[in-house]
Amino acid sequence: MKPDPVESPPRIKRVEFAGAIGNANQAPPGDLRQVAVAGRSNCGKSSLINAVLGRKKLARVSQTPGKTREINFYEVNGEFFLVDLPGYGYARAPEELRDRWPALIEEFLGDNARLEGVVVLMDARRGVLPADRRLLSFLAERETPVLYVLTKIDKLNRSGRRAALDTVRRDLGAPADQVLATSARTREGLDSLVESIFALFSPDPFEPTEAT
Repeated sequence: MKPDPVESPPRIKRVEFAGAIGNANQAPPGDLRQVAVAGRSNCGKSSLINAVLGRKKLARVSQTPGKTREINFYEVNGEFFLVDLPGYGYARAPEELRDRWPALIEEFLGDNARLEGVVVLMDARRGVLPADRRLLSFLAERETPVLYVLTKIDKLNRSGRRAALDTVRRDLGAPADQVLATSARTREGLDSLVESIFALFSPDPFEPTEAT
């Protein structure tokens, strides 16, 4: 009797920049389902998106945190959009931009039938900060599936990595498989992140966790 074939892990084979919007009332560049990526400014969001998508300069890595003002859409495998949201929580950003973020992001996330989930990035060295909690509470109220991802894990030693993961899991009451440790520089954890992103499109994605 032949063993059952081993299912290949999902792969990102083709990526294209599909377009950008600067207002949540604008139509997206297509009707594909969406997974959004959100995170504080300077958490390494653009670098991680480039690493996940296998492109060096697809998402622009700004030297000025908080500068990005648009929502960018990347079409993956012709199947879904990976949506890059503007960074938040940067104290030195212009006041107009700090005030504009809630309107732009919350409108986009709050009434979006195409949205399957949100990948929330947090610097492994900083943990869950107040700006993250505000976003997570907003998503919990809407029962939006969330994947928690620690970035820049290569900046910590082995014991520091374990402590960072344990702290975030405890703070958020999240199961182990819902909190991932990643590094855009070393590519640690990226395969697991890709699998988790594809899993958001399964019939029964993990349940949202209420932020405290």
